[in-house]
Amino acid sequence: MPAPPPSPTSAPWKWWTVWLASALGWTAYGLLYAYQEAGMLAEVGNAYDWAYLLKVRLVGMWGWIPLTVSLFWLSARFTIRRKGAAAQVAWLMAGAIAMVFLRALYIYALDPWIHWYESPPDFWRDVMPTSLQNNLLISWIVIGLAHAVLYFDRAHAQERLATELQARLTQARLDAISAQLNPHFLFNALNSIAEMVHVDAKRADEMLVALSELLRRSLDRSRRQWVSLRDELGLLRQYLVIEKVRLGDRMQVHWHVAEECLDELVPPLLLQPLVENAVVHAIARRLRPGTLRIGAGFNGAVMWLDVEDDGADAIADIEGHGIGLANTRARLEALYGGAASLEVLTNPSGGTRVSLQLPRTVGRRSVAEEGPPASPALQELFQP
Repeated sequence: MPAPPPSPTSAPWKWWTVWLASALGWTAYGLLYAYQEAGMLAEVGNAYDWAYLLKVRLVGMWGWIPLTVSLFWLSARFTIRRKGAAAQVAWLMAGAIAMVFLRALYIYALDPWIHWYESPPDFWRDVMPTSLQNNLLISWIVIGLAHAVLYFDRAHAQERLATELQARLTQARLDAISAQLNPHFLFNALNSIAEMVHVDAKRADEMLVALSELLRRSLDRSRRQWVSLRDELGLLRQYLVIEKVRLGDRMQVHWHVAEECLDELVPPLLLQPLVENAVVHAIARRLRPGTLRIGAGFNGAVMWLDVEDDGADAIADIEGHGIGLANTRARLEALYGGAASLEVLTNPSGGTRVSLQLPRTVGRRSVAEEGPPASPALQELFQP
């Protein structure tokens, strides 16, 4: 479950960072104040004692450290929002006044040692009015700074939460698609075996062995969102072994895959439903032999993947096979957004071609014009 958004009473920071930032900030301000005061005294020719200036200014500023942390806590507890703003402002004003009083007590208690006043001051007549005049504004500046940090951090927390929810939604969509796709594929494979077991038990046994290998490799990749094209084609070959046993010479498979594409990353089981469409809707329904062509190559920053058959089925028949193409489109949309495309085209000579365009994931030179090389690696991958 994603983490809930910050509540109005929770601070998005670690409190030790508030203490540290307050200590550093007020120390730097005290040093700057002492430096400026020394400069002004030097300009008018007055003598000054650095030790005294540092003691007076630093001790005075250090008294603000716990008050600043308290105001940050109060701001986190009563953050000004559209709803209940009046009550929240009232609480913050009460807190600011309390800080003014505590600041006056701090000055009054340490004055005998520091000597901020030339003569011993009266608390209510001298110290408290001065503190109210100077420190109420400072308290509200601190409150404003705390709100700025709160709003900034909570905006980022909401952005992170939105990103996490979007990622979880995308993964949920992919899981739902996979949950629909895998049983559908297994159902078709088992149907093919069931048809063959009554006709040729030996060939049915070969199909079961191929299905076992196919399921083993599928389970190895079940939780992976990306696989190499090499793995995807190897898995696809196991499926085609099953269909080849069932259809025999009625199905011929031609591979036109550029070797440079084999290390590209693709979603698992991307091509299998497209090939299954071609087998079921174009090859298996014919008595005459049919050809299935599977190709891949680069075209600049795009990798193209084609699944083509020479069957006579129309696009409408292919499009009507809802799970395969619909799920492939949904997966591409979830994973790539608008950067990938799927087209279903009718070949002039008959048959259907399904063309995918995917962004490249591995930087390699284009082989769009070179043709598929018959290298040992490809021969090993696609050998029967």
